[in-house]
Amino acid sequence: MGHNVVMINDIAFRGKRGINWSDVEEYLRQYVGEFYTIAETNEVVYIGTDLPDEYAHSEYTNILRGTNEKAKANAAQGLPELIHTATNMVFTENSKAKHKKDAMYGWYKYESRFALPVFASNGEVERYNVFHVAMILRHAKDGKKYLYDIMNIKKETSDLFQSEDLTQ
Repeated sequence: MGHNVVMINDIAFRGKRGINWSDVEEYLRQYVGEFYTIAETNEVVYIGTDLPDEYAHSEYTNILRGTNEKAKANAAQGLPELIHTATNMVFTENSKAKHKKDAMYGWYKYESRFALPVFASNGEVERYNVFHVAMILRHAKDGKKYLYDIMNIKKETSDLFQSEDLTQ
């Protein structure tokens, strides 16, 4: 465990001047009401009605630019798999009054990884960029854990997914 990489094969969200986050928010609404299990811990993670707005318009999202902005937007396509492959849980008590209800029992952070294709000028996949993310779950008043956001997106500098690896 820990080395699973969720492969996302399409770039659904792109933009010359940044991502249209309203499109990402709309896309995320399909997950509301669903739940997924983290393989490592057997924890059930629910997708609440707050996820689309938080994911698309959080303070963290608002500071993203370039590759990391595109990565977060496109990671939305792999949320079920990102949850399933999440590892390295860390618990934090809730310390903000504004989250007294929605994160009454605190926060959980998990790590996950995903890869996005980089296309050559001929349209073929040249390689995949691999990203590491923190998945933030809120432990709500109802006792359930809800995906709240993904943050701390970091592009990995490995060359594990070069084009020659893809043809084997």
